[in-house]
Amino acid sequence: MGKRVGMEVSIAVAEAIGLCNVDVVAAYPITPQTHIVEHLSEMVADGHLDAEFIPVESEHSAMSCCIGSSAAGARTYTSTSAQGYALLSEMCYIASGLRLPIVMNVVNRALSAPISIWNDHSDMMMSRDSGWIQTIAENGQEAVDLTIHAFRVAEDPRVYMPFQVNMDGFILSHMIEPIYMPDKSEVDAYLPSLKPGLRLDPQKPVTFGPVGMPDVYTEAKVAQDAAFRNSKAVILEAWKEFGDKFGRYYKPVETYKAEDAETIIVTMGSLSETAMSAVDHLRDAGQKVGLARIRLWRPFPTEEFFDVVKGAKNLVVLDRAMNFAGNTGPVCTEIKSILFDRGHSANVFNFMAGLGGRDVTVQNFEEMVQKAATSKAPAAYEIINVRE
Repeated sequence: MGKRVGMEVSIAVAEAIGLCNVDVVAAYPITPQTHIVEHLSEMVADGHLDAEFIPVESEHSAMSCCIGSSAAGARTYTSTSAQGYALLSEMCYIASGLRLPIVMNVVNRALSAPISIWNDHSDMMMSRDSGWIQTIAENGQEAVDLTIHAFRVAEDPRVYMPFQVNMDGFILSHMIEPIYMPDKSEVDAYLPSLKPGLRLDPQKPVTFGPVGMPDVYTEAKVAQDAAFRNSKAVILEAWKEFGDKFGRYYKPVETYKAEDAETIIVTMGSLSETAMSAVDHLRDAGQKVGLARIRLWRPFPTEEFFDVVKGAKNLVVLDRAMNFAGNTGPVCTEIKSILFDRGHSANVFNFMAGLGGRDVTVQNFEEMVQKAATSKAPAAYEIINVRE
């Protein structure tokens, strides 16, 4: 039986990766991801983790190593943030196109310029169409659980897709929280040994990723998209299995006091807990306000999300990444398309906040809800906490 410990979230994630019997870690350090890969290197050096740790010269090389490792049949892991993710992103498309079950934690950080080491979701949104399954953690426990879940889904023979687990930099990654760490035997029972359906083998040569001429490229992408869409059923199944084994159940869209809500706040990541406090205050004041937290970002849980918000009059959507010259941020764009396709007439208020690590307070969320209650929905997003 696992035990409850107080631990920095990044260290807990590294320990969870060790519990997953990872074979190869290839990584380059970048703030605020560094503590994860530092601790993994210590675990390998001290003999606590039987794996190869490859200290590469760049993030691009890290993903290149991961591609080779995974193609050879090894359970493979990496981690990155912001500009590091931008550098390795070229290879991310190859990993997904080759259907390689690599797992990567992205410790979310703002993209420069100007240089920022603090948190927002610009790196996460940069990668939304890379063909990687993506979930996002709200707290340290979820960061641990979703990482274990990622290996289970990515390596399922029905999936074989790379999997990205997002966690907010500093706000989450560097916090010390109480976390239930499972026993090794429990993880072994949940996560079977990797059995790749196709791998590079000198004794049985095959070709991975050859040139796709115009007469095959479209079909290859259609097949990739179909597999990506079908992965959702396995994601949900693996969450159900995780809950049955560990007692913590996850859904693609989590709710808080949203059942009878006239106004629903929509968030992703660690700011969801701040939004819960705002919901409590507004409920105490007699306002029917609730919260919808998106847990599964890609593939987007369209039907589950609509079921949650279809009774609301107002949606207050928080985006934490710019969509330059766009009318709405990336999360709100997704949501508006869902409502439009279903003829839903909710008023959608899009707010941009928390860029580059700027605080978003309970009062900020209350102000967003009040604007939604007293104003006509604007055509474009409004940025919160902009200094004059």
